[in-house]
Amino acid sequence: MRRLSLLVALAITLPLGAQSSRGSFEFTIPNIMRGPELYGREPGTPRFTPDAQWIYFQWLPPGSPWNEPLKPYRVRATAGATPEVVTSAHMDSVAPLLAGGALSPDRARRVVSVEGDLWLVDMRASTARKLTNTPPINESAPAFSSDGNRVYFVREGANVMALDLATPTITQLTDVRLAPAPPTPPKADAQRAALESDQKLLFEVVRERARTDSIAKAEREADEAARTRALYLLPNERVASLSVSPNGKALILTTTFTTPTARQAIVPNYVTLSGYTEDIVIRTKVGDTQGGGRAGFMELPSGKVTWLNAHPTDTSRTAASVRALGWNASGTQGLLFVEQSDFKARHLYIVDGMTGGLRSINTLRDSAWVGGPCFGCGGFVPGSDRVWLVSEADGYAHLYTMNADGGDTRQLTKGAWEVLSARISDDQRYFELTTSEVSPFEQHFYRMPLGGGAAERITTTVGGHQAVVSPDGRLIADVHSQSNTPPELFVGPYAPGAKLDQLTTSPTAAWKSFPWIKPEIVMIPASDGVKVPARIYRPKDMNARAKGSAVIFVHGAGYLHNVHNYWSSYAREYMFNQYLASQGYVVLDIDYRASAGYGRDWRTAIYRWMGGRDLADQVDGSTYLQKNFGIDPERIGLYGGSYGGFITLMALFNAPKSFGAGAALRSVTDWAHYNHGYTARILNQPQADTLAYRRSSPIFFAEKLEDPLLMAHGMVDVNVHFQDIVRLTERFIELGKTGWELAVYPVEDHGFVRPDSWTDEYRRIFELFESTIGRGKGARR
Repeated sequence: MRRLSLLVALAITLPLGAQSSRGSFEFTIPNIMRGPELYGREPGTPRFTPDAQWIYFQWLPPGSPWNEPLKPYRVRATAGATPEVVTSAHMDSVAPLLAGGALSPDRARRVVSVEGDLWLVDMRASTARKLTNTPPINESAPAFSSDGNRVYFVREGANVMALDLATPTITQLTDVRLAPAPPTPPKADAQRAALESDQKLLFEVVRERARTDSIAKAEREADEAARTRALYLLPNERVASLSVSPNGKALILTTTFTTPTARQAIVPNYVTLSGYTEDIVIRTKVGDTQGGGRAGFMELPSGKVTWLNAHPTDTSRTAASVRALGWNASGTQGLLFVEQSDFKARHLYIVDGMTGGLRSINTLRDSAWVGGPCFGCGGFVPGSDRVWLVSEADGYAHLYTMNADGGDTRQLTKGAWEVLSARISDDQRYFELTTSEVSPFEQHFYRMPLGGGAAERITTTVGGHQAVVSPDGRLIADVHSQSNTPPELFVGPYAPGAKLDQLTTSPTAAWKSFPWIKPEIVMIPASDGVKVPARIYRPKDMNARAKGSAVIFVHGAGYLHNVHNYWSSYAREYMFNQYLASQGYVVLDIDYRASAGYGRDWRTAIYRWMGGRDLADQVDGSTYLQKNFGIDPERIGLYGGSYGGFITLMALFNAPKSFGAGAALRSVTDWAHYNHGYTARILNQPQADTLAYRRSSPIFFAEKLEDPLLMAHGMVDVNVHFQDIVRLTERFIELGKTGWELAVYPVEDHGFVRPDSWTDEYRRIFELFESTIGRGKGARR
């Protein structure tokens, strides 16, 4: 009888499709929470050697322990090649060949910075020559002059140097110094001036000394006039970037500065080697005094600086972000990208390369906040003075070009899809784009002539693609995945529709033996008439019997895309959702409003009310489950982490009739305690928009809790601080609330890393659902 009971239990635990493969894969929570040990590590940062013979990448073979760091690998860029691990010494020797950097005007050489020194790479011979050897001095951001004879670079993050490749001679072009500037000598008052006049009148020796001092002063001033003028930064200000014009006559510098009066939040670390609690200083809270940045134009060689008023409505000339997007080939015009400190506008400016004059050529304003994919992508179109950028001007992120005066704007891509990344090809013939043109659920790689026209689709296989082109333009290295197939490295010709060959195998054989499903994408009718995409996992997909219960998984980050036909960044949840389906639960995974991938209106639908339209989409998901599967709302649970944990709290507090239980992981409970850059974009500042924060923060609705709630949080969370969940816990205690519990993880940050922590957390989630929504109508713990 005991053996029969065990067999019955196993049949309940495992879906029918999994029972036949039990010997090769154990479909249990502890096993799937091993994560990358099972499904493998994504091949990271693939890079070709200049001769395109080898591809280097970061990786681990199948089954590597969870805490083993990624290692450098290389593989021949040809079909059938086998990856091989390489030593650190080998990587040191090839690092200059793999590093990114600026190409010379004839594209025959590349100048790169590796571990603080400069190297010159011969792109045809695939060799490198060291230009500087100056440890511990750091040299970075190298670029060629317009004639290719000089290399400009930044030394120690503060000053621009010029290296003459023929000599070679290094010349310092700027003299940027930290605050404070030396004090100006005070002028003599009338009484002292009268005494000096009498001394000169009476004594020859005084007159001689005065003449000598005057001559010496004139010589010093003449010498100083021939040097670059010193620039003293403001207190707490640092150089962020220095971009030299190709003709060497000017540069654009950007800076950042901090505000000492801002108060930094502290996260205590309890489990330490010392045995003492150690504090981690993290960040300010939203609405506190913020730093910023400014931009300046410096004439060379004089060093004269003109600070640019890139934000006309802000007399402090600061911005949320400011960056130089480069120069035209002749160096007569620079390009400046500025995001306002209130996040509601971004400006594109032309900087005159002779005078530093500033001319606005494109402004995008948003009543919510500016953003979107490829925000800040832009530059000059090679061989012209036209500018390119990615903008949400028509509601979706698309590629545009325009004249340097802002005229003749041309939209090169168009449609209800987005340009996700964009760059100019090394041969300066194409825009290389990754877009969602095929479907919001796929990502493909394209190339388009610089002048516009039809884009050629390079990748064709269903799924997501992250392609890198070889320096010679013959091959692509593509990291490709599908919804049930983790990312792998492929190689093939750089040509439309070319066949790509797989070079890596990352999952274990046991993981691959399991029949992982490709979840169907369904469209949920929302209460405002919009169709909301969702992945669905049904018991029948796992050969299991439905039990009349359902779970909604809520992805995190808010602005994140999770309903698609390629590998999810929530890989453990992908497996766990199938585990739930195997236990009889219908599972929905919704790309609710504010998710990425659907344009500006979708992105900003939560402006001034997080927990408004995004929560309504979860409620509509509950309605969908009720209508299509006959599931009682009291038997519908939901779970999620970070933003997903926040939505879970808001759902149980503000829509209890649509759900029966929830698990909120690493949740934001009060947005006034989160960071500035994320929160102030969406909710403005708490001292200025109290309504937005009150209606968006779960802690203000805690008294409405009716249903069972599990909260889980890492105690060393430097993103959503443990203090967040502690404050909500105290609120529950003071309200006398029951039916909730808090699980804490003393050594975990925002994203858990230890399999034992993952296992404990998801065991608790499953037990919550089994003991409440999984037990029948009205069941409670």
